[in-house]
Amino acid sequence: MRIEDIKERLEKEINDVKNLKELNELHIRYLGRKGIITELNSKIKDVPNDKKKEFGMKVNSLKNYFNENYDKMRNNFEDIELNKKLEKEYIDISLPSTKIEVGAPHILEKLIEEVEEIFMSMGYDVVDGPEVEEDKYNFEMLNIPKGHPARDAQDTFYIEGEEVLLRSQTSPVQVRSMLKAKGEKPVRVICPGKTYRRDDDDATHSHQFMQIEGLLVDKNISLSDLKGTIDVVVKKLFGNDVETRFRPSYYQFTEPSVEVDISCFNCKGNGCSICKHTGWITIAGAGVVHPNVLRMSGYDPDIWSGFAFGFGAERMAMLKYDISDLRVFYNTDLREIKNFDREEINNND
Repeated sequence: MRIEDIKERLEKEINDVKNLKELNELHIRYLGRKGIITELNSKIKDVPNDKKKEFGMKVNSLKNYFNENYDKMRNNFEDIELNKKLEKEYIDISLPSTKIEVGAPHILEKLIEEVEEIFMSMGYDVVDGPEVEEDKYNFEMLNIPKGHPARDAQDTFYIEGEEVLLRSQTSPVQVRSMLKAKGEKPVRVICPGKTYRRDDDDATHSHQFMQIEGLLVDKNISLSDLKGTIDVVVKKLFGNDVETRFRPSYYQFTEPSVEVDISCFNCKGNGCSICKHTGWITIAGAGVVHPNVLRMSGYDPDIWSGFAFGFGAERMAMLKYDISDLRVFYNTDLREIKNFDREEINNND
């Protein structure tokens, strides 16, 4: 077939192309591995020498003609496809936008992170430990041997006999921290985490709750150091005008032991429903670490001393954000906590 005939046929087929798929098929038919123009190029070697130049020029002209039309049509078809896609995905930006709900930290998580920041600024480390604990760490090394009546107040869930249980406090993390230090260096840690005790769930009690316990072991530590530390935390959480007081108490792992009260931030000590008209609110238990606890953890109580304390995260959050029912923290009804989004909590601070 003459090159002129091929060009005439090509012109007709180009005019008949309706879409990008047909155009690509035409490209394969003419410029593919076995395409018409490709075969013409391979036949140049069979053309007499005196006609090679003329034949080659005609083949190149045909190829250029095809490429020019192909590029032009391809761009046109691609524009058509793009416009169809844009029209299909059209969004009317003049319409009111759909409100996107923005998440916020859980109330307890927010409070715990706030307490962590305060203690880290004082040089404390935040440490964690297992929730499934050994009786040895949860009770015995805290000066609560088997058969001690104090265990009744911390009745917990046992996993294997009487040796493996769900921890009733985060104090075992303190013991593990002291054992890790091998009685050779100071310890300054806080241990936030989930704890478990057998209890009936109601507005003020739960079988699981979050504790924020702390421990400092060093030389020449006294009750006044504990008082100063607690005072800093309380003022950061509840305001500079809040005062703290210690009342004698009893814990097996501290001696002396104290209950920590704060002046009511709501009534300024005048008496209200929050403080039960006493002017004071109990927020923690604390004391100087018992010599037996130090000794069992590898510290010489004649050289080392320390203090320990424990806050209930739920109680602190209930006081700080005026929540009356502890179950709010754990149910799945988001309406209960919708008022405690990020902006609301920050405004309360």
